[in-house]
Amino acid sequence: MADVKMQSGAGMTLFSIVFTMFALGQCSDQVPVVIWSSESSLWQSQDAPALGHVVSGSQLVTYLSSAISNGPRIVLLFLQDKLSLDDFTMYGGAFGNKQDNAFPNLEAALEMAPSSLVLPSVDWHASSAVPALLQEKLETSPVYLEPSTLRQLRLNHSISSLLVLRLPYTTSTQFMSPKEMLSGNDEVIGEVLSILKSQAIPYTAVFTALRPSRVIREVSLAVENLGRSLLQAPPKPAAAPHPPVMYNNSVGPCILLWAENLTMSHVRSGGAPVLFELTSRTFGPGASVSLTDSVCNRTHSRLVLNYGDVEGYKDFKVIFVMNSRRYPVSAQHWFTLDNVEIEYNGLKARFNGSRHIYAPQNYSFHCQSVTSFRNPLLVPFSSSDNATNWRVSFTEFQIQGFNVTGPSFSYASDCAGFFTPGIWMGLLSTLLMVLILTYGLHMLMQLKTMDRFDDPKGASISVPQTE
Repeated sequence: MADVKMQSGAGMTLFSIVFTMFALGQCSDQVPVVIWSSESSLWQSQDAPALGHVVSGSQLVTYLSSAISNGPRIVLLFLQDKLSLDDFTMYGGAFGNKQDNAFPNLEAALEMAPSSLVLPSVDWHASSAVPALLQEKLETSPVYLEPSTLRQLRLNHSISSLLVLRLPYTTSTQFMSPKEMLSGNDEVIGEVLSILKSQAIPYTAVFTALRPSRVIREVSLAVENLGRSLLQAPPKPAAAPHPPVMYNNSVGPCILLWAENLTMSHVRSGGAPVLFELTSRTFGPGASVSLTDSVCNRTHSRLVLNYGDVEGYKDFKVIFVMNSRRYPVSAQHWFTLDNVEIEYNGLKARFNGSRHIYAPQNYSFHCQSVTSFRNPLLVPFSSSDNATNWRVSFTEFQIQGFNVTGPSFSYASDCAGFFTPGIWMGLLSTLLMVLILTYGLHMLMQLKTMDRFDDPKGASISVPQTE
């Protein structure tokens, strides 16, 4: 049966065994879904999925419908940006290394919950639709909140409530490691559950993500037609994970923006850094960004990404300001990304990018890494600007603010110049070796041999001391 009655130590065993099924099944394009409740017998008439089975969207609907119809009317959704089974395998102490477990609060919740359901492999398209599905089943709008605001809420047990807590995730080590990020998210889960426990509020909790953090390419174990498969054309490259952000004016599309990763960090005085993982909020099916207040014309483009309230920051906005100018030397128009602005809580942080981020007006601009701290392309306008407290990182960044003809970018002008540091090092090393070789040849050419030799059959050579 899918319904699991927890005894002493059973939650820990379930947590370890189920998530080590990584070694037995495929995990590409899949996201784990963990459900637990303060009430028992939520899935009496349903069987747990078989080992290695990938839960489809219809099956996930069945499990969630049973939890909502048989369980409490208050539902907590811990929605992480990215999550994969590998995260539990690597950081969950699944192989007995409990001191490095990044999920102690989640494990304790599963151990103490009267009923729980762990779905290790769920189609990520289905998991990304969990917020909409819960909203439809509960017939109520979701409330996005922080743990600090949860203490101020007075929840009614008889009224349906959907409380959503967004949890960040990053695979980058620029700000903090994935384990530190997951540990912080686990502390948030523990804090929220302790608040509900202190108020004696029955609940059903769901922990999942919008998309997988790691995608492993599936390899078929079948060996039939192996010789023919080697002669087949190579597979087509995978499409981009999400389309670019496109702003349309009255004429048509005029601004395009795409990035593989949009990450920001704010260092507050006397507090820990606040990380903003904006990728899932900006791109893909779960995007919640608004482009209101964006404008564009022949010489000026302004893209406003309005995220609303994020991580306790009100009216959080990221603004890209581009201008086009004609330069007589090149006899053409060039555009520059003059400003990248961050607006929050009535404050503004401004970065200058015009010195490094530019391209011909008919082109787009692309750069593998646009940051404000390591080989910075974005620099604060002044030492007193609020931007000095922010760290910005854009990966595979591409933007076009003029002459946009459709949903695709024009030819990209890349930020990587021809003379990279490696090329300069090679040229200087080669020049140094040539100079050493030239000096050596010059010294060899200056050597003089003796022009007179001693003949043992003749008279000895007399060398006057005056010569």
